[in-house]
Amino acid sequence: MEGNLIGRRSVLRTAGALAAASALTGCGTLTGSGESRTSSSGGGKKRLIVSNSGGAYNDALTKAIYEPFAKETGITVTTVNYQSAQVIAQVKQGRPQVHLMDNGLLIFQKMARLDCLEPVDYDRLKSAKGAGIGEAQLTEHAVGKNVWASVMAYRTDSLKRAPKDWADFWNTDSFSGPRSLQSAEVDLPELEFALLADGVPLDKLYPLDVDRAFASMSRIRGEVKKFWNTGALPAVLLGRKEVVATSLWCGRADELIKQGMPVAYQWNGARRMTNGWGIPKGADNTDAAYKLIDFSLRPEVQAAFAKLYPGGPVVPGATKLLSDDELATLPTSPKNLKTGFDADVAWWDKNRDAVTKRWQEWADA
Repeated sequence: MEGNLIGRRSVLRTAGALAAASALTGCGTLTGSGESRTSSSGGGKKRLIVSNSGGAYNDALTKAIYEPFAKETGITVTTVNYQSAQVIAQVKQGRPQVHLMDNGLLIFQKMARLDCLEPVDYDRLKSAKGAGIGEAQLTEHAVGKNVWASVMAYRTDSLKRAPKDWADFWNTDSFSGPRSLQSAEVDLPELEFALLADGVPLDKLYPLDVDRAFASMSRIRGEVKKFWNTGALPAVLLGRKEVVATSLWCGRADELIKQGMPVAYQWNGARRMTNGWGIPKGADNTDAAYKLIDFSLRPEVQAAFAKLYPGGPVVPGATKLLSDDELATLPTSPKNLKTGFDADVAWWDKNRDAVTKRWQEWADA
């Protein structure tokens, strides 16, 4: 969910990397208008206004992408933190105030449906041609940039053996103890995990069998201590040993492990979601926007960002520039790609409201 982007992947790989990025750029301090400037210089076509979610995510983008891009092209980047609803309203009024958006492909799917995005001209993106980027990341109105995932994490000191997949997570006899799963209040309901636990193959998930998913959810409901409603909560529950296993956003478990907690996580059945670029309909300065998109898809730039922030590169060539330890924590490593799946944003855009309503009724019953 857009409003939880910072919470989802708020932790940089090291505190030092975050401090370095902040010291180098001065980003993260908003002006009265909600702007975070990467540079005080530049103007006109040499100044690109980009909307992203701010915070540590913006710091990593600034160090890995915006500043090297400005040095190479002379185009400075100014970032603002606009929700998609604000940009949609601006587009409808014929006055988009940003040149480029960094957001989730699910948000862009909605904006495209509302005719609020420009179609992507892939002829202007040399870095995308022949780069091996997955089809799910190259859509008609948006270009994928980095990937995060929801995974299963567990306490190694509470379970006699490690759960290997969502079927094990659902198996409360062999893997006993309280669980936690994500609430629809914070993001997409985890119907895919319920279906995988019920025996549906990864490549047969969509279109989701909603009835079957809720039936599967009902079977584990009694063991779910809490349906978490903030990105930080599942790690807290796991860290306090209030649950033995939970779903959580990738990067959270790594922080617990670094703290010495007896925690591990499983990439089998991970649900991947992609953040990317979209150009609001009617925005000007599109030439600079395309230059930044193209720059961000270079393998070395993708790798630089992944070293600062737990977002997997969409360009396979970037993985060759990362160490085995770095790849182990990324959803788009060659190994982890084989065991997870990309959320079908077209299906979710069409069905999200109905599923969320049903979830709320199910949760309140």
